[in-house]
Amino acid sequence: MQQDILINWSPQETRVAVVESGAVQELHMERPLERGLVGNVYLGKVARVLPGMQSAFIDIGLERAAFLHVADVWQRQENGDAPMFARKDLPLKPIEKQIFEGQAIMVQVIKDPIGTKGARLSTQVSIAGRLLVFLPQDDHVGVSQKIPPAERDVLRGRLQALVGDKASGGGGGFILRTNGEDSNDQELSEDIAYLRKTWARIKESSLRLPPTSLLHQDLNLLQRVLRDLVGEQTQTIRIDSREQFAQLQAFGLEFMPAAVPKLQLYKGERPIFDLFSIDEEIAKALGRRVDLKSGGYLIVDQTEALTTIDVNTGGFVGARNFDDTIFKTNLEAAQAIARQLRLRNLGGIVIADFIDMVREEHQEAVLAEFRKQLGRDRVKTMMSGGFSQLGLVEMTRKRTRESLAHMLCEPCPLCEGKGSVKTSRSVCYDVLREILREARQFNPKEFRVIASPKVVDLFLDEESPHLASLSDFIGKPISLQAEAAMGQEQYDIVLL
Repeated sequence: MQQDILINWSPQETRVAVVESGAVQELHMERPLERGLVGNVYLGKVARVLPGMQSAFIDIGLERAAFLHVADVWQRQENGDAPMFARKDLPLKPIEKQIFEGQAIMVQVIKDPIGTKGARLSTQVSIAGRLLVFLPQDDHVGVSQKIPPAERDVLRGRLQALVGDKASGGGGGFILRTNGEDSNDQELSEDIAYLRKTWARIKESSLRLPPTSLLHQDLNLLQRVLRDLVGEQTQTIRIDSREQFAQLQAFGLEFMPAAVPKLQLYKGERPIFDLFSIDEEIAKALGRRVDLKSGGYLIVDQTEALTTIDVNTGGFVGARNFDDTIFKTNLEAAQAIARQLRLRNLGGIVIADFIDMVREEHQEAVLAEFRKQLGRDRVKTMMSGGFSQLGLVEMTRKRTRESLAHMLCEPCPLCEGKGSVKTSRSVCYDVLREILREARQFNPKEFRVIASPKVVDLFLDEESPHLASLSDFIGKPISLQAEAAMGQEQYDIVLL
């Protein structure tokens, strides 16, 4: 499958689209103002040591001093195990015996500043690659706990052989990430070389720069394109910024030379995302309904706990009989669902409700197609054995970043995320009940209702008899005031 990567850069936002056979498969976005600090490595300066709290405040050049707890101070262990495992049974050395005020110390942010709290730090540095995590202060070679136990020993042996030992110029600890489970030796070797080169640069900067300097920042989206998205199937990487093209070329020459020949500077007059109508695809990916070419459609609902995808035949009547219509719709839906998961970056539990199929061979064919399409996903997915008793397909997709909807949208201030609002008539009756409640507690000269124009219009028309009878019952006049800025459910009752 041939692949093109388009990069639309602006100072406020970087957008990346992965296109295969003319269709957008993945969207990635990053905004400099929303980038966190987690993963950044600083040369900090110890501002205060607090023995009573077994912690210290470290100045890393931010507005507020960052926080370092004794449990996050790295110590080399006698048995060679990684400290994070070995510390469980060993007492911690008091923080005042490990660091002192004014000391320059290399630290990494493990938690962003929140509210009035500063960032949380660790002195154990870890650098994430595409397939591996590098622990330069350790000698431990490990494998992600999420990889099945039967495969871990084989993968650990392969990785140990590639890493080598100190005598052979190796050294440093490595952990194989979940997405490196199916990688070959060449890919692992490239990641090892990239991570060691990055660590060498951090060490060199720590000797050259003054305290409170930033030594290493987690890669930005442009750099992650070269590290994570480019593969053998990638034909071109087109970018519409001359300055960023030059920076990406320099980064590629140092760390990913194989990707550099694929880089192209886009000079066309049309915006780069107009080439494949990518902005239209983004707008569609924020909607609930996804139309299929056959006339069928999907309904995608994203909730806090899971995502549900419902398949419907819609207007598709092209096949010879009803069974074939359902089968062809489900086959097309299997491809579309896998693409929507990538496009919207939906993670967690996903439940797909395909249209019920009577014939077993149709069910097997749809499941096989769904598995095949999920296999193209660079994010780890797991599918249950088949259709459940209720005819549902259950699967999980690893959460790697915020979904497209969470990045670009926020809950509607009118419906507060419910997706619906009360009817004007329902709001009218809420207002009448509220006036009655207020009249029993207070004795104003007049009640004034301030509400949306639709609610006020209904009070002046169909609901006017009810408003008049309530006014007679409480013995007070009720006036109306339309407020265009108010939502349909919003209203105020003013006591005059």
